[in-house]
Amino acid sequence: MLTSLPNPIQSNADKLAAPHRFHCRCGQPIFFRNSRCVSCGSPLGYEPHLRTLFTLEPAEEKDLWHLAGPGEPPRSLYRRCSNLDTASRCNWIVAAEAGPQVLCECCRLDRIIPDLSTDANQEAYRRISIAKRRLVSFLITLGLPIASRISEDPEQGLAFDFLRSPVDGPRVLTGYEDGIVTLNIEEAEDAKRERIRSEMGESYRTLLGHLRHEVGHYYWHRLIFCTDRIDDFRRVFGDERQDYAAALQTHYREGPPLDWSKRFVTAYASVHPWEDWAETWAHYLHIMDTIDCSLSFGLDPDSSIDVEVRPFTEEALFDAQDPEGPHFLHFINSWTRLTAVLNELSRAMGFSDFYPFVLSRCAVAKLHFVQLVAHNVRPNVTEVWPSPGRQI
Repeated sequence: MLTSLPNPIQSNADKLAAPHRFHCRCGQPIFFRNSRCVSCGSPLGYEPHLRTLFTLEPAEEKDLWHLAGPGEPPRSLYRRCSNLDTASRCNWIVAAEAGPQVLCECCRLDRIIPDLSTDANQEAYRRISIAKRRLVSFLITLGLPIASRISEDPEQGLAFDFLRSPVDGPRVLTGYEDGIVTLNIEEAEDAKRERIRSEMGESYRTLLGHLRHEVGHYYWHRLIFCTDRIDDFRRVFGDERQDYAAALQTHYREGPPLDWSKRFVTAYASVHPWEDWAETWAHYLHIMDTIDCSLSFGLDPDSSIDVEVRPFTEEALFDAQDPEGPHFLHFINSWTRLTAVLNELSRAMGFSDFYPFVLSRCAVAKLHFVQLVAHNVRPNVTEVWPSPGRQI
């Protein structure tokens, strides 16, 4: 059970859940995706459990590294992920005792990757891998169970299949089933993803959003299904035992209900309780990660942003008795102030809104439920998951 995660909003950045501001030992800023300092050329490595991007110093033994940089990092030995020199360009590091030619915790989740003999597939896999590392780093920060279905936990682990639709075959559909997230790698191509977004009438569609959504289905199975939270889930999201296929058909035939914005975080969330959960889960990760990024660089919604919004109050909570409820409301109200300004900045550049959504009181209650689940992980009461079929 996770008990020590800091509150989502803190006035001092040293209590962030996941810092985003890093410095090389040369003093220059370095960023989450960097594998080498662009200023001094030093190799860099991200240690997910320390939540820090470090400068690396070569150890005496070949291909082993010490951590360096500001502060006093531990003197443990590390290896760089074996995917560093592949199209993935992974910059994560692994404890030396894991052995040579080992993949990091993030790369071990890949079950099927595209044929990397083409430039298009290499670029797609690179973009997908960057998004997946951001996703997985935050899942680790939250203390959520995450293990490879291939090499670590074949019963309840997670894995990713990254596929391209064959020229003369059926189109690959992004979705989730039985611990496997499938992503059509065409989603990594901006023009194609934008065309799909426009055709489907969506206001937001990104690689990271896809991954967060589909992983939400996985965590519904890990943290809700067959646990004592299922009744609370049904009370706030609805009964997931309703016909999923029929709900999808109705949605694509008739569209979302006219009042969807009063009850759901997105129009797609109105399809079925499973999709409502996955969309809300994705938004919780969006908000948490962005707030942390904002605070890491000194943009504090409480002290740096002068904009008035109507705050959500205790009535919006899923559980008004939650002792952390005031901190959650602080988190959500800070997010509302931050996005008001970020949307204006996007408009000033002629772009669409940074966060093209308006949170309702019902959506906030669901986000609060997600936080309670994510911060208080409970195991399944059964080792076997009856499969509900494919979810998208």
